[in-house]
Amino acid sequence: MRRIRRLKGSSREVIHKPTGASNAEAQTTVKPPMKNLISRRRFLLHSTAVCAMSALPDRLIGATNEPPEARLDFPLMDLHVHLDNSTIEKVLELPAARTVKFGIVEHAGTKENKYPVVLSNDAELKARNAMLEGKPVFKGIQTEWTDWMGCFSPEALAQLDFVLTDAMTFPGKDGQRVKLWEPRVEERVEMRDKQEFMDRYVDWHVAILSKQPIDILANVSWLPAPLAGDYDAFWTPARMQEVIDAAVKFRVAIEISSSFRLPRLPFLRAAKAAGAKFCFGSNGRYPAMGKLDYSVQMAKELALTHSDIFVPAPDGQKAVQRRFPAKRS
Repeated sequence: MRRIRRLKGSSREVIHKPTGASNAEAQTTVKPPMKNLISRRRFLLHSTAVCAMSALPDRLIGATNEPPEARLDFPLMDLHVHLDNSTIEKVLELPAARTVKFGIVEHAGTKENKYPVVLSNDAELKARNAMLEGKPVFKGIQTEWTDWMGCFSPEALAQLDFVLTDAMTFPGKDGQRVKLWEPRVEERVEMRDKQEFMDRYVDWHVAILSKQPIDILANVSWLPAPLAGDYDAFWTPARMQEVIDAAVKFRVAIEISSSFRLPRLPFLRAAKAAGAKFCFGSNGRYPAMGKLDYSVQMAKELALTHSDIFVPAPDGQKAVQRRFPAKRS
């Protein structure tokens, strides 16, 4: 068993990767984070597919010509949806909104983070939540870097349905945040020894899972371009298990990402065997929300049932309340 090498210092950043690319493209192509790069095939759900959630019918998901064992027995949710420059009214007019319940996330942290929307204080968070109030959606945020918790009170965070983050921004050679999908990332992040980088990258996942009050880890097992061409060599069973064990220990759901078509099946099988919870995410910008073909495919491959699926927790059981009970109101 390899020696686990822990990161020094406390600086770390958590951000997102653009949706819309195929698995190969998402793993090997460096793209800006704020564009829907490639339109994906339409999300194939029969018109009788439904969600047993607010404003959605109460039936099983799946085409009527599928055998019963091929259907999903849980409501379909896309918990990684960004409004960016669209509006909630426009998003809820999409056909997918009739069969999928969306979880709306906006980036949250200091204004140093550059996105179309960055929520940076209680007032901005409460205003966003008020805009979504009464809509058939979940309210979430996608957190940024290591200082995001200092932007909000525990009381304001507890008004959310969930908090989502990922490991795709990493401390650079100077300790500052680096987006791992940026061009010439090797100039800012030490990657000459790729196996050693992977050890640090796994440690980074574990640090995020263990130190931040999050409900969902998104874009799990994504690799930067210098490593992406040899996924199986870098995501060894031992490295997968380290991340999975931390997710289970801290009760963090693993996103099955339809934008990146990740994690791959061996990772997901190991996560299911360990008792992990799962959720689905498109990382969608208008009009790509609710396109969950890979997520549904993997759910069927794994024979996931409702007991395997993350559901936003009630008040008192949210991650920020469980992990930091002394700060509760």
